[in-house]
Amino acid sequence: MLWSLFALLTGGAVFAILWPLARPARREATAPDVAFYQAKLEEIARDQARANLAPEEAALAKTEAARQLLAVSGKDPQMTEGAAASPLWHRRLAAVAALVFVPAVAIGFYATLGHPDWPDAPLEARLNAPIGRTDINAAIARVEQHLAKNPKDGLGYQVLAQAYLLVRRPADAVSAAQMAAQLRPNNADTLTVYGETLAVAAGGIVTADSRKQFEKALAVDPGAPKALFFLGLAAQQENDRATARSYWQKLLAEAPANAPWRADLLARLAQLGDGRGVPASDQAARIAGMAPAQQQAMIQSMVDGLAARLAQNGNDIEGWVRLVRAYKVLNEVDKARAALATARHDFTGNAAATARIDALAHELGLES
Repeated sequence: MLWSLFALLTGGAVFAILWPLARPARREATAPDVAFYQAKLEEIARDQARANLAPEEAALAKTEAARQLLAVSGKDPQMTEGAAASPLWHRRLAAVAALVFVPAVAIGFYATLGHPDWPDAPLEARLNAPIGRTDINAAIARVEQHLAKNPKDGLGYQVLAQAYLLVRRPADAVSAAQMAAQLRPNNADTLTVYGETLAVAAGGIVTADSRKQFEKALAVDPGAPKALFFLGLAAQQENDRATARSYWQKLLAEAPANAPWRADLLARLAQLGDGRGVPASDQAARIAGMAPAQQQAMIQSMVDGLAARLAQNGNDIEGWVRLVRAYKVLNEVDKARAALATARHDFTGNAAATARIDALAHELGLES
């Protein structure tokens, strides 16, 4: 499989091998850059399946890879008017849409993809090809042109919605996601994307319309993690702690025992008051059986451990994202801002990481 090649080869060797393997009869379908980013998306999906990636983390990680894939599409000189509707373009859209949103939770809790237990391939090293905002906007313009000629392409609208979110155009994201949902009304991934864009456009509030999309997604896929998280968030925002706990406990119970984002979800459950639920590991069982003060101490210990690790090696964007979010959940706003400042310093000159940090600060209301 293509993944086997990427597991063995990097850089120029990868492109040297992929070029003849990916080459079809027509030149517009030969872009090795596209194959490269598609492989990145597949890699992210595999990492989430093995619990090396938090559900919500997958949304942002895959969006970053999708952004790069869109930019490659936008810069492809072979993508003329005729080529825009070619099988290659549809495969690109299918790869992005299928992998960006399966299964992932967005805007809630992050975790380490470059986890200490998996030191060989940190996320930033795999997605370290920064692309400027001008390039993104140019790619978006090409996708818009494609959709103007192919208005029934639901996958295209789904990708476009996520791209709009990336450049902070939430109203346009809602419009694109609504079109995608109309064209793909029974697709859980598309429905969760629509619900997400509605929540983002509402400033992080899961509105009635947003909730409706997540409920539809669960009707299609009862285990959809993004829908479980957002519905729990909606309940929490309405102070319905029992319902929020129910959704998040299900998410926790179905998580692999080694999921690195467990502490963050446990922190959210602890803040609901009674974090007891169906344990997914011995550690979760121990924490769930503790008194609230003990739970808080255990969770604080986990967060402190992450902070200490980052103090020793700050070249871990996923770790910084997870730490900032954990501080926010624990209402330690000053520490969250300090972590953001340190992360910015550590990633000076890294445009992709800096943009990620800025977006996180904006999302959490931690902009200075």
